[in-house]
Amino acid sequence: MPRRPRITSKGTCALCKSEFGKSAMTRHLKSCIEKTLIDEKFTQGSTSLLKFFHLLVEGHHLPEYWMHLKVPSHARFEDLDNFLREIWLECCGHLSAFRIGREEVKKSKKLEYVLHPGMQLNYEYDFGSTTELLLKVVSEVKSNIKTGDLEILARNDPPQIKCSNCDHLATRICTECIYEDAGWLCDDCAEDHKCDADMLLPVVNSPRTGVCGYVG
Repeated sequence: MPRRPRITSKGTCALCKSEFGKSAMTRHLKSCIEKTLIDEKFTQGSTSLLKFFHLLVEGHHLPEYWMHLKVPSHARFEDLDNFLREIWLECCGHLSAFRIGREEVKKSKKLEYVLHPGMQLNYEYDFGSTTELLLKVVSEVKSNIKTGDLEILARNDPPQIKCSNCDHLATRICTECIYEDAGWLCDDCAEDHKCDADMLLPVVNSPRTGVCGYVG
């Protein structure tokens, strides 16, 4: 895993476009979901409500990378797996797994048969150069408003990571030097870097940045 200092992060709510820090975003979404995705006039006594989970997904060791997701309860874990790969992870078709403790969850299972508010589970992508995620079930919501499939409710803004050699923002990562805290490079420093250009990867907004061949 690339070494780097912890960075505080903010993000924008996709429902109301307001900006909040990570902790405040969780609190904000609880009320924003009620205002925008639930119509109280029709939910009381209705038998045809749609259910979805509000999930917080974050880098297990890099919590400045985070997403709040709206996931239909009838979705399967393979649907969530594909979504996480598309947004944050996919580079070389590696294997992946969801786990509750040490027990692996079958990807063919529907979320509604496994998840409940308050629980946590782990996710691993690539069992060699592994990227680990922590998933927290914030709530289960009943709504009569159809809002599509898996959606991002909020996501962290790209972390502002400084170049290892100067005060400019890093745009490249040297995969040879990153484990020595010397691999974050701005455009200018990347041109003069000692390692071959093939060792450089772009800095991207993902906990997999700088790992394997991931370019976003």
